[in-house]
Amino acid sequence: MKKLYGGMEGGGTKFYCVVGGGKGSILEEVRFPTTTPEETLSKAVDFFQKFDLSAIGLAPFGPLDLNPVSASYGSITATPKPGWSGVNVLAAFKDEFNFPMAFDLDVNAAAFGEYSLNPENKGLESFVYFTIGTGIGAGVIINGKVIHGLTHPEAGHMRLPHDIKRDPFPGTCPFHGDCFEGMASGPALARRWRKPAETLPAYHPAWEQEAWYIAHALVNVILNLSPQRIVLGGGVMEHEPLFPSVRTKVQKLLNGYIASPVFSGSLEGFIVPPALGRRSGALGALALAKAKL
Repeated sequence: MKKLYGGMEGGGTKFYCVVGGGKGSILEEVRFPTTTPEETLSKAVDFFQKFDLSAIGLAPFGPLDLNPVSASYGSITATPKPGWSGVNVLAAFKDEFNFPMAFDLDVNAAAFGEYSLNPENKGLESFVYFTIGTGIGAGVIINGKVIHGLTHPEAGHMRLPHDIKRDPFPGTCPFHGDCFEGMASGPALARRWRKPAETLPAYHPAWEQEAWYIAHALVNVILNLSPQRIVLGGGVMEHEPLFPSVRTKVQKLLNGYIASPVFSGSLEGFIVPPALGRRSGALGALALAKAKL
C-alpha cells in the first residue's frame, strides 16, 4: 500500500493541512483561520486523524524552538501573535499520534518544498526562499539542507536603511519597529496606507516603496549568503509588478559589484516567484515528513 504523509503549514492568518504521497501530490486538504491555539491545533489534529499516516511534517509560524535537547523544543517562542507565545505545537501532536514527525519553521518548509519539488532548484548548492505576507521570513538551503543555527534565520527582522524624512512611518514590529517586517509586511502596508495591500492600485506609490525595502533586504542576503536563486512568495508578492521593480533595484544597489554572469542580465531567473504557488509550505511539510523516514 502506498504510504501517506501529512503536512501542516501553520501561518499567522490561516492553517493549511494536506495529506499526500510526499512528491507534490495531494489527496486531501483543508484550510481554516488561525484563532486560539486550542481551537486551531484541535482542527489540525482532527483532520489528520482520518488517515493512516506514516509520518507528518509540522511547519508552524515562529519564532520556534528547534533545539531537540531544549526543554521547550517544539514551542513557538516570542511571537507577536497574541496567545501563541510558549505554545508547544509539537507536543500537541505527540499527545495524539505515534509516528515520526518532522518539525520546522513554516518558511523553512516552503524553502524545502521549492528546493526539493522543483527540478530547476534541486541542483543548486545555495537557495533562499522569502515569504512576504502577514509576516516576513526566509528559509535558507545550503547543500540540500535547511539551515539552522543558534535558532533559525530571522531575515525578516534585518535592519534596513530608513529615511525618516522620506518615509516617516515608524513600522509595525512590536520588537524592532522599523525592521524589514515592520516596514514591508502586509500589515505594515495596510497600516501605512490605511487599506489592505490587495486593494491598492497598480500605480500606487506604495509599490515603489515596497520594492525599495525588498531590494535592500535581498542585497543584504546576496552579499552575506551568495545564493544561486531567490524565491519570493507570500501574499504581498502576488502583486506581480513588484518582481521587475525589485530586480531593477537590486541591480542598481549592487552597482556591478558581484562578478557573476547572473548579474549581467535582468535577473528573471535569479529572483523568481514560487513554482508551487501558495502550496509551497504545505507541500514542503509533506516532503519533510517523507524525508523523516
